[in-house]
Amino acid sequence: MDLAELQHAIEELPDDQQTALATWLIQRDRTRWDDQIERDFSLGGAGMDLLQRVKGQVRKGESRPFSEGRHRT
Repeated sequence: MDLAELQHAIEELPDDQQTALATWLIQRDRTRWDDQIERDFSLGGAGMDLLQRVKGQVRKGESRPFSEGRHRT
């Protein structure tokens, strides 16, 4: 089945089944995103260099953690 056929089949579903499918797709994407973030920011992950740079900026006073809120000028 190609994409056009799949789209047509989805259009033929009753509204409640289309909603259930959309809900499932959203949940699946959220789970995949969470898994990717977990991998990236675990020891040796692709995001660890960035995290260490940000922590260094915070230590130097160049940045503030989100938990301290937004700086008002």
